[in-house]
Amino acid sequence: MRNWLIGLGITLAVIVASWGLLMLLAKRLPPGLLRDLAAFIPDCVTTVRRLRKDPRVPRRAKIAVIVAGLWVASPIDLIPEFIPVIGPLDDIVVVALALRYAGRQVPRDVLMAAWPGEPRVMQRLLGPVPARRAGASERAE
Repeated sequence: MRNWLIGLGITLAVIVASWGLLMLLAKRLPPGLLRDLAAFIPDCVTTVRRLRKDPRVPRRAKIAVIVAGLWVASPIDLIPEFIPVIGPLDDIVVVALALRYAGRQVPRDVLMAAWPGEPRVMQRLLGPVPARRAGASERAE
């Protein structure tokens, strides 16, 4: 039993050390797509924290964002994290879907203010600004 616990402790220490090394290396990446992908999950975690506390965010959007945050933090994944390149893919997809869902219910400026990363990443994730309906613009005039 003791050997099993020592092995588990060593495994956890190696995983934490590798995450730290990967974060350090990600900060040294040149600007571009690779750097944006490396920063995506940490930026999403920060956005989840900020949106969760914002009173302008409706309850449904908060729940979607919190579920996405829990999904990222959960050790259970559809695709194991240790598989290179595609390991974090399920986390990225779930977070992207939750942010798009929240983006339909939360004003865009609130989402952009909560996003700590490169603004163009969030703009691309949210898609184009929806055009106002013709009926709504006619009533406003």
